[in-house]
Amino acid sequence: MTYHRANTDWLAACRLGLSVHWTAKSAPRHGAVCNFQDAVDRFRLDDFLAAVDRSGVDYVIFTATHALQMLPCPHPVIDGILPGRTAKRDLLGELAQGLAARGKKLIVYYNHSCNQADDPPWERAVGYHDPTKDRFADNICAIVRWLGERYGQLIQGWWFDSSYSLDVRGPGNSVSTDMTGFAFPWERLTVAAKAGHADRLVTYNAGYNTFLYTDHQDYWAGEMTDLNTPPTGRYLPSGIQWHGWTCLDDRNWVYSDNSRPPHPPLYSDAEILPFVSKCRQHQAPMCFNVVVYQDGTLLEESVQQLHRITAAIGATS
Repeated sequence: MTYHRANTDWLAACRLGLSVHWTAKSAPRHGAVCNFQDAVDRFRLDDFLAAVDRSGVDYVIFTATHALQMLPCPHPVIDGILPGRTAKRDLLGELAQGLAARGKKLIVYYNHSCNQADDPPWERAVGYHDPTKDRFADNICAIVRWLGERYGQLIQGWWFDSSYSLDVRGPGNSVSTDMTGFAFPWERLTVAAKAGHADRLVTYNAGYNTFLYTDHQDYWAGEMTDLNTPPTGRYLPSGIQWHGWTCLDDRNWVYSDNSRPPHPPLYSDAEILPFVSKCRQHQAPMCFNVVVYQDGTLLEESVQQLHRITAAIGATS
């Protein structure tokens, strides 16, 4: 089947992105972690959006779910698979509307949460360990489709993680179930991912490399560990849009242990600016992950650094 990639012009035009890994394991600045439902209810969305504004970025990658399959929104499909994993407050929808009102794009990160027994009850309930994996694939596609149909154009893109736990191909195989005789239907997931908005962008993360599990995707996930490999063009040799994503501060991605302070920004402005300037030269957007606390507030040092970088790019591009 021939796949016609979505138009990535809006992403290519972005100067910089900000991401957060706000999950069921996120910790507050101080004190004990509260339960997930309370954390969703207490998320300070106005403060989060104000920090995004201060940073000057053009888009946000927000983590809908990560190691534990727990989503900050209602979701009847997940409720039918394993009750108690969703929220009454539609935080994801509120966030999407808040960003849209500011003219900023939203890419939603989704993880199937079947990764080396991070969430054993979910792995069993969703069908990851079934002798045949058809029910598992149906469930994942249904979860994603429901979200896409619910939020429509408010979700401009998907960033799907842990592809290597579903497919033994590629350099990062971490499959922890018997996949004999089963090939995950990436093309069907892409169709589900575009429900509600046909032009929505899709990418599948393969880790720190450019391997593609399918050509039915629109941009490179671009997970990176440093700033040593700037883009050389807008597109990879495979033809998909270049996009980079790395940590600006704490390399743990999720701030889950407040017995230690979060790591401050890893790079000086002088180290970041040449890299992101090269990205802008090639219409190759770069996103930086920032520490987020359980209440939804961000590490202010990182917000201010992004503000300085976006201001400098705006002055020179």
